[in-house]
Amino acid sequence: MQFTGTNLFENVTFNIADHDRVGLVGKNGAGKSTLLKILCGWQQPETGTLVKAAGQTVGYLPQEMVPDSVRTVLDEAMTAFSHIDDLLALQQKLTDEIASRTDYESEGYTRLLNQHNEVTEQIAMLGGGSRQEQTEKVLLGLGFKHDDFTRLVAEFSGGWQMRVELAKLLLQKPDFLLLDEPTNHLDIVSIQWLEHFLSGYPGAVVLVSHDRTFLDNITTRTIEITAGRIYDYKCSYSEYVVQMQERRASQMAQLTAQQRQVAQIEAFIERFRYKATKSKQVQSRIKMLDKMEMVKVDEVSTETIHFKFPPAPHSGKIVVEAQDLGKAYADLQVFNHVDMLLTSGKKVAFVGRNGEGKSTMAKIIVGDIRDYTGQFRLGAQVQVGYYAQNQAAMLNGEKTVFQTIDDIATGDIRPKIRNILGSFLFDSEDCEKKVKVLSGGEKARLALAKLLLTPSNLLVLDEPTNHLDMDSKDILKNALLQYTGTLIVVSHDRDFLQGLTDTLYEFRDGNVHEFRGDIFEFLADKESLEAVATAKSPVAQAKSSAGKEAYEQSKNRERELRKLRGAVEKLEQEIASIESQIAEKETILASGEMQSEAFYADYQALKNRLDKAMEEWETATIAVEEFQNAG
Repeated sequence: MQFTGTNLFENVTFNIADHDRVGLVGKNGAGKSTLLKILCGWQQPETGTLVKAAGQTVGYLPQEMVPDSVRTVLDEAMTAFSHIDDLLALQQKLTDEIASRTDYESEGYTRLLNQHNEVTEQIAMLGGGSRQEQTEKVLLGLGFKHDDFTRLVAEFSGGWQMRVELAKLLLQKPDFLLLDEPTNHLDIVSIQWLEHFLSGYPGAVVLVSHDRTFLDNITTRTIEITAGRIYDYKCSYSEYVVQMQERRASQMAQLTAQQRQVAQIEAFIERFRYKATKSKQVQSRIKMLDKMEMVKVDEVSTETIHFKFPPAPHSGKIVVEAQDLGKAYADLQVFNHVDMLLTSGKKVAFVGRNGEGKSTMAKIIVGDIRDYTGQFRLGAQVQVGYYAQNQAAMLNGEKTVFQTIDDIATGDIRPKIRNILGSFLFDSEDCEKKVKVLSGGEKARLALAKLLLTPSNLLVLDEPTNHLDMDSKDILKNALLQYTGTLIVVSHDRDFLQGLTDTLYEFRDGNVHEFRGDIFEFLADKESLEAVATAKSPVAQAKSSAGKEAYEQSKNRERELRKLRGAVEKLEQEIASIESQIAEKETILASGEMQSEAFYADYQALKNRLDKAMEEWETATIAVEEFQNAG
């Protein structure tokens, strides 16, 4: 498949079985969305064939689309059952025809009865009698309220309209469900509901997502697109990462061994090329080289953003203080009677369903909203840095990338603009592009780059991970962990929040509740409380307790697995460093010049260290495998 003159992938072959749960992964631009479009028929491959069994249905949710509906939310969602409406019409037609016939003993009458029975059975199997119940259940799961059902779809934001499109797909239950970044428009509660729904989905599911936790909770197979090829792993995302690193380490080890073998063979050939007594051996080795299949190492892009936030200027101990704070839009009271006190260096997250006031609170804090009730103030010497949820869309599309930064850069930073942009993967050619031609990920990176130009001691980030790939999210998270100021982050990405914040504020039903702890502790506590609230028997309570205990065991297991994987990663870094040092010395040796005894001793010590490190790496890798298999 080619796109804009570059091969995205070629000679790609794989099968998707009826109940597969596939995560499609790769860097931005690798071709994931293109492959989904080919699978659903929106785009045709340039070479090869796509084979689909007769009668199988495919449903596809793209990253972005512009729904054009004049219906209410409920009516639009129920268009998912248009095929049932056709069957109902046919059923009525057959009923009328049967009622008008009197030739009860004829073959034609019998055929009519049989056809009517078949259509009636089809309607029952498709849930025709419970269409509205099914629709309401899915809409509620995706975050809509009962009052929303009678509102026009056009009244909702683009994100909520995408939820309606997702609801329609889930209700249609195609044999193959293709979802491109479905969590972008969902909150944590809706994402968890979708995970549960997809875990019991009757067909195959193929996902593109940058949400690690979402992928891990659903997928059992991971297909990686890299350097124009695909690799198929029979495991979830986290296990894939480990196996992928092992595969590439193995490729490098094989390549190194082969290069040494080739060098030895070539040295023999060169040494004895003109000796008649060795001609047979020389020819044998020449043929050996000709037949040797060279080890290929994946050409993996090492490009990634790299940055850190400037040191936070000093501020007073109290950074944010709210007392009896409230905000309403006309008759809609978003939240009321909110008390909040954030001290310097605090890192907190705002969580809850979309529409409950998280972004509204963020806008009050940064000063974009001033018509509230109650008291609110920022502390002394607080300087705010703000990344809005639609920050990328707020960029001026007519300006170039360079102009966007140049307009706000001052003082000593101005000569460093191209270096700053370079650290966010904008080369000299990209700097002259207009913002309007950038991808969503590029706009997100540019908006993040703007944050670096003005030192702040209070960062307010509203959904900063949208459009960022996993590597970029990790780098942003690492930069925030090292940030010395106060942090407020609004996010639905559980993996991103884990370990980043230690306090959460849940926005729910007009109230804001403080929770001291990690995001997964919060979700486990919330699940436990909901289970207790709905439990009607000691058995149900026991299940809740067992679930919490299982969560704790799972969390401890994940912690131990991270520790083991960390040991493997550390050894891989050590091996790479030693091999680099050995390569430098071998380059010197290749010159033929005599070296000191210390040089040769150091060279031998490095080779010994390499052997030892390889043994330790093998032991550590086996430990990871045994730990995973024990689970």
